[in-house]
Amino acid sequence: MDEATKKEFTHLKIHTQYSICEGALRTSDLAKYCKTNHVKAVGLCDSNNLCGALEFSESIAKSKTQPIIGTQISIQYKGNRGKIPLFAKNLEGYKNLIKLSSKSFLEIKEDEEPHCKIEDLEANCKGLILLSGTFDGLIGQLFFKNLTDEIFLLFKKFNNTFKDSFYLEIQRHNDDGEKLFESFLLDASEKLALPIIATHEVFYLGQDMYEAHDAYLCVGEKTYVNIKDRRKYTDSHYLKTSEEMYQLFNDLPEALENNANFPLRVSYRPKNSPPVLPNIQTSKVKNVDELLTRDSEDGLKEKLNVYVIPNSNQKDKDNLIKIYKERLNHEISIISKMKYASYFLIVADYIKWAKKNDIPVGPGRGSGAGSLVAWALSITDIDPIKFDLIFERFLNPDRISMPDFDIDFCEEKRDRVFEYLKQKYGKGVAHIITFGKLKARMAFRDIGRVLGLPYGYVDMLCKMIPFDPSRPLSLEKAIAQEPRIRKEEEKDVRVKKLVEISKKLEGLNRNMATHAAGVVIPAEKLAEFVPLYKDSASNSLLPSTQFDMYACENAGLVKFDLLGLKTLTVINKTISLLKEKEMNLDISKIKLDDTKIFELLSSGYTVGLFQLESAGMRDALVNMKPNKFEDIIALVALYRPGPMSNIPIYNQCKHGEKKPDYLHPKLKKILEPTYGVIIYQEQVMQIAQELSGFTAGEADILRRAMGKKKRLELEKQKERFVNGAVKNGITRETAIFIFKKIEPFAEYGFNKSHAAAYAMIAYQTAYLKTYHPNEFIAASMSNELSNTDKLSEFFEELKRLKIKVQRPCINECYPEFIPQENTLFYALGAIKNVGFHAITQVVKEREKNGKFKSIGDFVNRVNPKDINKLQLEGLVKAGAFDSIFMNRKVLYDNIPNIIQNSKTIYENKIQNQSSLFLDDIQKISYLMQDQNLPNWTSNEILSKEFESVGFYLSNHPLENFRDALEQHNAKSFKDFENINDREAFVAGTVMSIKEKKTAKGTPFAIIKFSDQSKVFELFLFSEILEINRKKLVEGKSFLLTLIKDKENQENRFRRINVRKIVSLEEIAKVNFNNVHIEINTSDSLKKLYESVKKKGNSKIKISIVEQDKNYLFELKDKRKFDYETLKYLNQEPYIKKISV
Repeated sequence: MDEATKKEFTHLKIHTQYSICEGALRTSDLAKYCKTNHVKAVGLCDSNNLCGALEFSESIAKSKTQPIIGTQISIQYKGNRGKIPLFAKNLEGYKNLIKLSSKSFLEIKEDEEPHCKIEDLEANCKGLILLSGTFDGLIGQLFFKNLTDEIFLLFKKFNNTFKDSFYLEIQRHNDDGEKLFESFLLDASEKLALPIIATHEVFYLGQDMYEAHDAYLCVGEKTYVNIKDRRKYTDSHYLKTSEEMYQLFNDLPEALENNANFPLRVSYRPKNSPPVLPNIQTSKVKNVDELLTRDSEDGLKEKLNVYVIPNSNQKDKDNLIKIYKERLNHEISIISKMKYASYFLIVADYIKWAKKNDIPVGPGRGSGAGSLVAWALSITDIDPIKFDLIFERFLNPDRISMPDFDIDFCEEKRDRVFEYLKQKYGKGVAHIITFGKLKARMAFRDIGRVLGLPYGYVDMLCKMIPFDPSRPLSLEKAIAQEPRIRKEEEKDVRVKKLVEISKKLEGLNRNMATHAAGVVIPAEKLAEFVPLYKDSASNSLLPSTQFDMYACENAGLVKFDLLGLKTLTVINKTISLLKEKEMNLDISKIKLDDTKIFELLSSGYTVGLFQLESAGMRDALVNMKPNKFEDIIALVALYRPGPMSNIPIYNQCKHGEKKPDYLHPKLKKILEPTYGVIIYQEQVMQIAQELSGFTAGEADILRRAMGKKKRLELEKQKERFVNGAVKNGITRETAIFIFKKIEPFAEYGFNKSHAAAYAMIAYQTAYLKTYHPNEFIAASMSNELSNTDKLSEFFEELKRLKIKVQRPCINECYPEFIPQENTLFYALGAIKNVGFHAITQVVKEREKNGKFKSIGDFVNRVNPKDINKLQLEGLVKAGAFDSIFMNRKVLYDNIPNIIQNSKTIYENKIQNQSSLFLDDIQKISYLMQDQNLPNWTSNEILSKEFESVGFYLSNHPLENFRDALEQHNAKSFKDFENINDREAFVAGTVMSIKEKKTAKGTPFAIIKFSDQSKVFELFLFSEILEINRKKLVEGKSFLLTLIKDKENQENRFRRINVRKIVSLEEIAKVNFNNVHIEINTSDSLKKLYESVKKKGNSKIKISIVEQDKNYLFELKDKRKFDYETLKYLNQEPYIKKISV
């Protein structure tokens, strides 16, 4: 060996972040290391998967380092199971590696860990190099069980199968048992003449990562760092230099030589691939392009006859048909040229199947809604010509990455579409894997647990880290912005350690999961194309790719997105509820110019409406006063950071308060529908076509260049735009001016195809709420059974609509929300801890054998499997048994007896025992004896109701403070919104608290309050939040001093600020210092004296008006006069007024 080769050690056993909770080495960090240190070759050897193979190959190759692709697969041999490392020498080897990795997940029983049989390994050995593995692999396990004869047999088998591609692996990390194992391997090498190779298990880059990696192992194994009997390594598993490795193995030159020569044996690495489109060409389908043309033409004919011709001028009929046919032929020519016909036909096939099988499908999503072919094939329900949508925004020959159709399905029935795909394409279809990561909060929670910190303490620390998915903060930034965490760090060394370790592990993979929407259907057998994975814990019908979405795209797979949209389920449920009343509604045929719907939208009462229900959107609707469908499309597109600032301009131009600016007369036709405001990406493309003669494909390139802000490309496009405009008779200065004007719009302009499709769904929900509010809200609430925040919003909306709500009742209500005339029956399945399936069985029993007459009757008839302690507690707290037993406290306290009773009765029924004949009263005698005991107080009843329902159904906690609120002249929030007073006292009970951070890191909170008039949200900014944070607890009531912004006087949604917060409980505890009582007659003085005779600290004045004379006197001694006294006296008829 020459000197240069001797110094270069090849690390073959790299464990990246894809060795879940084992490898703590990010591929990007490894690639940087390789580039900096001019590393010749490195090998990937993640445990149990090839998830990172393509990313590793491409990243490492870009660093001018040779990537070697391998993995560790668990092999089962004679009742033993352990890992064995395998590496791909060539393409055949890589395919076999994929096959084995896929088999290890797909061909096992549900409760088994991923593995292959030894026979699988032998059958798929070509092109692979096999190493014997580590001391904790398969061979190591056999060795520590003293099965040395078995090992020798296995070595001989491997030698016969793999020939010169089998090595005995020598490692020196100083781990327990390693030296003993090495001696055995060296002995076996000598006896069987097998080559040895030096390797090093690398789990992290630098030695300073050792402690964090140890904690990371504990996260995966659900154990603690202070437990002795667990998987533990030495601190040697970092990426050692070649010098360190050569020094370590200087006594085994053969092992070093084989290591140095290993890269020379590898001639293949996986590479990124251009899109490989699925091909459905078969003996039945000989030409997919012809099939696409035929199906598109037939579909268009049908669409024209149903949707276009009946609504158009008959004189223009021929010209109209010509426009549509020309557009269709133009699209088909591009689709065929780009070999995309199969893709369109596959999507059309499963959408048509879904529609035939009563599975609601969305009208479209993304740029695909701009395709006439898609409309003709029923992929979308949006006519692109009617709404001026551009096909090239979706597909054109100049596109770099291939587009995909994102299709929305009703969430409840989407699995049936996956079943259909599985049945149709067999093993050629799969979901896409995703990886759960140790994000800031998760890292803190997991590491806090493994370090042994108390759960409550860790939970408190985690809640200090802001959680905002739209603007995620790194742990570093979160801690820098949160002084409370820094204080805890200073106080407690354990927190310092927690912060230090969490920062190092943040962002690493924690678990594998499935991208429920993404599906790939490749051109060949999937398991030969990409490695597959199956999560035994999931109910998924399909396997998943081991490559994530980006790696799948890089591998050439085209993704089909089958998304679940709750709103489609709501629309479907509403239509089903109407069908039960013999009302058949075809939602796709409703008129898009209904004035009643626009009146609802303009009112801002849009709770439950898709895309239109946020406070900001309600504000925008009230100001816009939409009166045409295009307004909704515009608002869906504008209501986002950036373009939102154009909403006032749009509104002013719409209402004639401002003149639209069309930039140039030639652009009037393009910008007139949006009052001169550039809203859509399609408008940018149309401007380039109109002014500068761009083709639609070229215009899409311009749009993307503007959006991505690539200066070089942008300058090129600008020159092309200006020159084209000059050719069309526009001055250079004007062209440059227009280019500068449209550039910012292109950056955040919205895709009109997507906006039109989602505006359609929004309009459909508005239609249902306008004409069928009870059914629509019932369907919406049934779709949110576990979301108490949403349920409380809908409850408030029902009050506004004057729809009566039947409170939870075991004899009247159902598992879901049910509308009947002007009443909504509350869902028993929406009560916390009451399982939907269990309560369904209870309701079935009631429907079959009649209402429950008593608790005894209930206990006698219900299967004990359907009632447990938590379920009964939830039902009792919600008042569901009030109709058959009024004392909730007695019932609640006897729940253990009821459950035991139910089990005994059920067992006796099975055994046909005599207690069957006991009457209901005897069965629950323990309840009957206690029924006259005190019930919960009204406060306790409301508190328990809040616990089980999530808001207040029967009454409101503020009722208990009515007297105190009257003394403070407190207003309801609804009244305060609608009066001119800038400042007032308003009372509210806390429903929920969400703490967040501003972009600058200042804390604020969004508190949801409730009073008797409505549920309302208020922002608490840092100063007020810091003062009141500890006392703000869900269920507690407060007196708020509120003040309105001076700006936007006319706007009923203008911001309201909180100046002060006082606990109503504290107010109620106060002993009033000065009290003035007005009574009707002197005859009542004796009664009053009885109520205030206790001595205390209150100075009491009494006034009487008798025979047109005013008498005022003060009691000589100070008396006790607290809130309870105030409440009591306010109920007395002789009291005229009390002032405190």
